[in-house]
Amino acid sequence: MPADNDRYPPQDTPAVVWQHRSVLANGIRFHLVEAGSGPLVVLLHGFPQSWYSWRHQIPALAQHFRVVAVDMRGYGGTDRPAAVADYRITALTADVAALIHALGEQTAHVVGHDWGGIVAWAFAVRYPEMVDRLGLLNYPDPVLFAKALRSNPRQLMRSWYMFFFQLPWLPELTMRRREGIPLVSAMFRDMAVCPGTFTEADLTEYRRNILAPGAASAMINYYRAAFRYFRTLHRTDPVTVPTMVVWAENDIALGNELTRDLPVRFSGPFRIEYVPDSSHWVHEEHPALVSRLLSEHLRA
Repeated sequence: MPADNDRYPPQDTPAVVWQHRSVLANGIRFHLVEAGSGPLVVLLHGFPQSWYSWRHQIPALAQHFRVVAVDMRGYGGTDRPAAVADYRITALTADVAALIHALGEQTAHVVGHDWGGIVAWAFAVRYPEMVDRLGLLNYPDPVLFAKALRSNPRQLMRSWYMFFFQLPWLPELTMRRREGIPLVSAMFRDMAVCPGTFTEADLTEYRRNILAPGAASAMINYYRAAFRYFRTLHRTDPVTVPTMVVWAENDIALGNELTRDLPVRFSGPFRIEYVPDSSHWVHEEHPALVSRLLSEHLRA
């Protein structure tokens, strides 16, 4: 396990001022947090989080980059379209393209975790000319993941919740039960390998996002749209841009075997870094390590 001081931002990291603001892009008003200057880095979070999941990476990366951590559509302070079709991968990747242009840039480094990783991967496939470098953290590659669901009973059991999310209203009720306390505690505090990773303030922030009006349905609609419009997600084109994958070895949702064939999905420069003693929330459990890896990759 990395030393304790590797789990937190370096003490000598200069103070960084974060700016919260709204940006209109692709017909959606997005909330984002911005810091630093230099080449643009767009950070995309996963389920059921928000820009806040990147709270450790923002000050570290802002030493060299203009960092923008976005609340993806349906999350946090960003608009929440009501229809399942509004969460198709075509809409999610178009969001990223429109955001980059709305921020006054033509290209960006794009980094994503979990669902944000799926969107980042799909964006690099669909808009390669707009991606400088790609960073992916514990994301399920759609092609390899679909294959694993068909052939790997263990991964199928790990992914039971994806099938549960196809039901109407019951998943939303479950997420909001008892003010979201059981869900947030089970997903974050209980799943984490490193004790103390999530403070009460962290859990409160994630609960607040889940309990916002319409938020639970919006979050779950990512999964519903993935099932209903799987053909648009299931792209076999390789990623051509330089890519680094950071993979937590103790992820109970995504098995390490999902990375076995990952290199074949990338025709450009590719590397993978395994992080031991870490759960699905790798960038929150070992933020300094992940920040260093991302900074090295994006500055190469």
